[in-house]
Amino acid sequence: MPQRRLLRYLLLAALGLIAGVAALAFAIAIEPEVSAVLIVLFSPGLKLAELVAPETHKSLAWTFSWFLRIAIVANAAFYFALFALLAHFADRRRLR
Repeated sequence: MPQRRLLRYLLLAALGLIAGVAALAFAIAIEPEVSAVLIVLFSPGLKLAELVAPETHKSLAWTFSWFLRIAIVANAAFYFALFALLAHFADRRRLR
């Protein structure tokens, strides 16, 4: 049983990462045209990265790489939590 749970978490993490990267790419493409509230609803990592990204006098590549790391990790965590919650509710419904 623990192996099944581990496999489930790994699958949810992989799906969360894929969905997080896709949401980030989509959010960056439509950010100038859509309100910030809508962007935060499906890509919270983008706005979080704008707030947290280090503002040092390093190179543009260094700053952009940190921006992407923060945005991708935040989106992946958000979608992992969302998928885990949906899986939990699906299990509860199946057990009834």
